[in-house]
Amino acid sequence: MRKQHSTMNINKYKKTILFLGVLFSSAGMQKITPVLSQNLQLTPIFEDVNLYPKSTLNRMIIRGLSGGPISAKEKTGRENTVTGPCVGFIDREPDHRLVLNGFFKSLKLEVQSSEDTTLVIRGPGGSWCNDDFEGKNPGITGQWFSGTYDIWIGSYQRNKYYPYVIKITKE
Repeated sequence: MRKQHSTMNINKYKKTILFLGVLFSSAGMQKITPVLSQNLQLTPIFEDVNLYPKSTLNRMIIRGLSGGPISAKEKTGRENTVTGPCVGFIDREPDHRLVLNGFFKSLKLEVQSSEDTTLVIRGPGGSWCNDDFEGKNPGITGQWFSGTYDIWIGSYQRNKYYPYVIKITKE
């Protein structure tokens, strides 16, 4: 058990260092507080998002690194969901936590990356996966209930990490 915990911490630190390198090399000095202030529980690795249905903000963009050591199928306990297959490899901890403070009639979450990525979401009502929403990148659109959603972005190879952007759009 102790060895697994230390391996998890080492993988998390490797991913954090890689993420910081991507931030500084590709985007200059950006806000990195969410990465540095994380604890070692199952808290999100990158940014958390709170959305309100009546907010005037119609689009939000968050960033992170895909991938991890756990298969999406293992994490969700299923091969497929109504939104797509559970494929790729993700971290134990969610990459992001999305808190919806009300019902959203139409919300679109889409991932953009130069590499082929996958998506796992766990929230009120269950788990949803997607692989190729538009092209090779995953996404999910539709009605979303109020509540907390954990979001993982996966890579097709175990422990391969690629930068991504998630666009969350109220439609």
